[in-house]
Amino acid sequence: MSQQPDQQPTRSDAAAPQWIDSHCHVHGDGFPHGPGDAIEAAAHAGVTTLITVGCDRATSLAAIAVADDHDSVYATVGLHPHDAVNGVDTISDLIATPGVVAVGEAGLDYFYDHSPRELQQRAFAEQIQLANEHDLALVVHTRDAWADTFDVLAAEGVPTRTILHCFTGGPEEAQRGLDIGAYLSFSGIVTFKGAPDVQAAATMCPMDRMLVETDSPYLAPVPHRGKQNQPAWVPHVGQFIADLRDVAVSEIAAATTANTRQVFALSDR
Repeated sequence: MSQQPDQQPTRSDAAAPQWIDSHCHVHGDGFPHGPGDAIEAAAHAGVTTLITVGCDRATSLAAIAVADDHDSVYATVGLHPHDAVNGVDTISDLIATPGVVAVGEAGLDYFYDHSPRELQQRAFAEQIQLANEHDLALVVHTRDAWADTFDVLAAEGVPTRTILHCFTGGPEEAQRGLDIGAYLSFSGIVTFKGAPDVQAAATMCPMDRMLVETDSPYLAPVPHRGKQNQPAWVPHVGQFIADLRDVAVSEIAAATTANTRQVFALSDR
């Protein structure tokens, strides 16, 4: 029997909100019971579609495999800034795989600096080029690197469909992202007490440019903070944003679902 997460929101009727987790890593080692359990639990909570995100060649291949096996899952192919030393040529041949909906996650991470910054910038630029060449969405990871992130995007040409994943900035960074046409994707961080800037960004973000995600197995939202995160908990993120904005949770669910389908150009399977 599949494990069901404790305290998860559940669907009580056909009118209950439907969600998309716009960014998770359900193919990864963080799900010891395998992706099937997590996907089933997500469906039980009204999370009907998942985007599982690659960070290097191995995880991109794993993401593709899970998407092939589950109609509700779509895959991305990317090289995380932590792994920029590996070179974009290690993942570029996977971009054209049928069913891949985005390049990324790609970007800059100056908090850990696991790869030298110049290599991060080069890998980010090359992946922006791939997204533009293949007309794919671009999933951007940025941490402590806002200025350089926007500079590289400007230099290479912002893809038409760009997502600032796990948005951790405030209103200023949010406005810069919106000004270049990007979507802002909010994770469990928005539910944290110590994230007033992220909460302010979620309040001012236009509804037609907002996504929600878990980034699971990381960053579990309140009330599950500190536990292993999973896609079934994305409704907690949406509910928190609805409360912030004083709107019905169904509005957040409908808007973020429509936005996610649009930005990733999701097909009906």
